[in-house]
Amino acid sequence: MKKFVLFFMIALTCFAARAQQSPVYETKKGAINGYDVVAYFTEGRAVEGKPELVYRYENADWHFSSNETLAAFKADPAKYLPQYGGYCAFGCSRGYKAPTEADAFTIVAGKLYLNYNKEVRTEWNKDRDALIKKADANWPSVKTSKS
Repeated sequence: MKKFVLFFMIALTCFAARAQQSPVYETKKGAINGYDVVAYFTEGRAVEGKPELVYRYENADWHFSSNETLAAFKADPAKYLPQYGGYCAFGCSRGYKAPTEADAFTIVAGKLYLNYNKEVRTEWNKDRDALIKKADANWPSVKTSKS
């Protein structure tokens, strides 16, 4: 009986840990490496968030550069969330997760897409619409993968 209870507790702990995982690219600095997702839209560039301006959303810590961008995010997070959890859009179109660099971004039809680096962004932009369709189709399985 003790072994069964121990097994049950371990299984429950593993299940709870899996349920808490976020499909968002997050580092020690926070979601998308601590950059302000709202600033991509309002300033048209990557702006680092401040450690004291943080908001927990979808099991990730989002950082903001000002109280105004924090308030805008709180009012409508879906408007500002990067596609594919902030992972590289090109990588997702190929079926895998890849980290991103803050300045390798594009806004298309009001959506934020991040890429591994500027060179990858250049390749992604060559056939962007087709790659967005592929990444959209791949994202459900990519977001639950470990890598």
